[in-house]
Amino acid sequence: MWFFARDPVRDFPFELSPDPPEGGPPGPWVLHRGRKKATGSPVSIFVYDVKPGADEQTQVAKAAFKRLKTLRHPNILAYIDGLETDRCLHVVTEAVTPLKMYLKERAEAGGLKELELSWGLHQIVKALSFLVNDCSLIHNNVCMAAVFVDRAGEWKLGGLDYMYSSQGNGGGPPRKGVPELEQYDPPELADGSGRAVREKWSADMWRLGCLIWEVFNGPLPRAAALRNPGKIPKSLVPHYCELVGANPKVRPNPARFLQNCRAPGGFMNNRFVETNLFLEEIQIKEPAEKQKFFQELSKSLDSFPEDFCRHKVLPQLLTAFEFGSAGAVILTPLFKVGKFLNAEEYQQKIIPVVVKMFSSTDRAMRIRLLQQMEQFIQYLDEPTVNTQIFPHVVHGFLDTNPAIREQTVKSMLLLAPKLNEANLNVELMKHFARLQAKDDQGPIRCNTTVCLGKIGSYLSASTRHRVLISAFSRATKDPFAPSRVAGVLGFAATHNLYSMNDCAHKILPVLCGLTVDPEKSVRDQAFKAIRSFLSKLESVSEDPTQLAEVEKDVHAASSPGMGGGAASWAGWAVTGVSSLTSKLIRAHPAAAPAEPNVPQRPTVEGLPTPAPTPVPATPASPGHWETQEEGTDTAEDGGAADRWDDEDWGSLEEAESVLAQQEDWSPGGQASRAGQTSNLAAKSPESDWSSWEAEGSWEQGWQEPSPPEPPLEGTRLASEYNWGGPEPGDKGDPFAALSARREAGAQLRPDSWGDDNWEGLETESRQGKAELARKKREERRREMEAKRAEKKAAKGPMKLGTRKLD
Repeated sequence: MWFFARDPVRDFPFELSPDPPEGGPPGPWVLHRGRKKATGSPVSIFVYDVKPGADEQTQVAKAAFKRLKTLRHPNILAYIDGLETDRCLHVVTEAVTPLKMYLKERAEAGGLKELELSWGLHQIVKALSFLVNDCSLIHNNVCMAAVFVDRAGEWKLGGLDYMYSSQGNGGGPPRKGVPELEQYDPPELADGSGRAVREKWSADMWRLGCLIWEVFNGPLPRAAALRNPGKIPKSLVPHYCELVGANPKVRPNPARFLQNCRAPGGFMNNRFVETNLFLEEIQIKEPAEKQKFFQELSKSLDSFPEDFCRHKVLPQLLTAFEFGSAGAVILTPLFKVGKFLNAEEYQQKIIPVVVKMFSSTDRAMRIRLLQQMEQFIQYLDEPTVNTQIFPHVVHGFLDTNPAIREQTVKSMLLLAPKLNEANLNVELMKHFARLQAKDDQGPIRCNTTVCLGKIGSYLSASTRHRVLISAFSRATKDPFAPSRVAGVLGFAATHNLYSMNDCAHKILPVLCGLTVDPEKSVRDQAFKAIRSFLSKLESVSEDPTQLAEVEKDVHAASSPGMGGGAASWAGWAVTGVSSLTSKLIRAHPAAAPAEPNVPQRPTVEGLPTPAPTPVPATPASPGHWETQEEGTDTAEDGGAADRWDDEDWGSLEEAESVLAQQEDWSPGGQASRAGQTSNLAAKSPESDWSSWEAEGSWEQGWQEPSPPEPPLEGTRLASEYNWGGPEPGDKGDPFAALSARREAGAQLRPDSWGDDNWEGLETESRQGKAELARKKREERRREMEAKRAEKKAAKGPMKLGTRKLD
């Protein structure tokens, strides 16, 4: 029986990439790209092939293998795994690129910024400080070839082949035997006697000066070139000169060199270095320090390298959210860093955090998520939106904070295309009906109407037929003028979703009533909409064959593509409303004053008066809002920009926890709730809004007009008269008979137009109503006085200080 020895290289859990090697430090090592077989994660593999007769070089390679395995420091190349056989040595480290190759690639892309170079050199000096001061080791090989860069742009110190102890317990420095490395040796080593007085770090600090020169000026041709700083920044030149001074005694300790460069105005005293230093110690920072850091971080991210943001800042942000108490402050930098990720990375790293954040009860986090939804909505799939996000978002409709309610309404514009049938056509419409009818903030009612106009095309055909006309008709009766404008423009934005019959019988009567609205902005929009609908009706009247084309969208299924027409009106009613809402919230955080009386608008003759809707309280009269924000009143052509996202709700940082329960709309609940407006209590709809077809919802609709009354007996139609020719002499004046009957008809029909004095009708009517109201009040007063007198007589005189005992 034959037994075959297993090949350790073949069984090694890492494999070399087929790409050509990337070189490596001067010496026997060759750097290859590689990957882990199990996960495919990238790594770097340093390979040394054992050659016959190279025992000294093999011992140096094995010593480097041992040093790299035992030394652990954030600024030293991280060891992952290794393989040692008689034929080769394999050292697996984190995925890195040689500094020389990295600088070349970045130079082709525009070059490295001083911020990146300052942090990279800071890391190398910190690694040298660790070796010299903490481990008593001399690196003995500091140069461009011994520095590597990971995917986050972090510089790592490698090339540990020629390291030795500074305490002399392991022999002197090993012989390099590589001519390329001799030019980095300090001049005192040329002294054969070795009597030069120097510190243990002197040689490495000289080599550090050579590295600095190469980073800014390219490969070092000879040692004499060090005398010319070249492109080294002026803030670094004084400290560089200390490193390459002829006297080794005055070369600074690595720790002192860092301290000098971090002094005010120093090369390493900048925001990028400070950010990195904070991130390295973030686990031991106080919560208040973390909050302040994340608040200021987003301002600096624009000037930071992309790789640094993706691979260093992002993991720290995710960790701070998962295990810390950072809260809402991480959202802004998180989404800013998310712009650097591709779709797959975004799904893996950002979306799970976003989904978890939506379940938070922190008001500040919720409102920031809603404000920044546009940045991540495209990465959310429909099942995630409907099952994990929308159920939490709808709690915002019931929140007591007006800012959250308003932002929740605005977010529906982004969520609507991804909502399923039940959430969009049932659940969302229920909340919209409640907000539009009963919210005490006028701008929120206005924005609800605006949002409905924008998402109307996403609704099903049956929902559009039931909801849109009733909703926009209700908006035209709102005491808040921008809400009435939004209702008119909502009709115009969704004009393609109505049949010609609805346009003639339901929409135009509503619009005609607005032509005498107290606000000119409402009248102007009403006239425009009326002309638009009349033009549409006239075109179909002239050519009935166009009816099918005009009504093609009325019964069509919901389609995202149909939203373009409504979205083009997006600048209309909402322009300026957000800023008004923010003013309202900051001025009246608890409750708003009641809406003053608004003159009633005349109704369309021949149509029954619609059922009264509850009139919410608004912060000011329409005229007051008009003077504050002219953009709302003049939003005519749909060209103004939508400013929903311009508001800064930073004042909600310390907001209390969210109230996620439904408000009680029963009469008892209204009476017990503080701050409830009196006109809301005037009507008592059902307490449960689970069915949005209930009283006060958009389902109340409009009824068909009643048929006209028949003319009085004996009245002749105008078509029976001979208007063009001469009258026969025996007939007399045709209007004489009508004039004779007019007085009798006026007595039989109080609503007749028989009185010629039309100008006095309105005045007499008002005087009659006022007189009737005065009489009722007087009668009621007398009744109350009589009751009080009866009670007083029955009880008799009251005695002070006595109490009736049983």
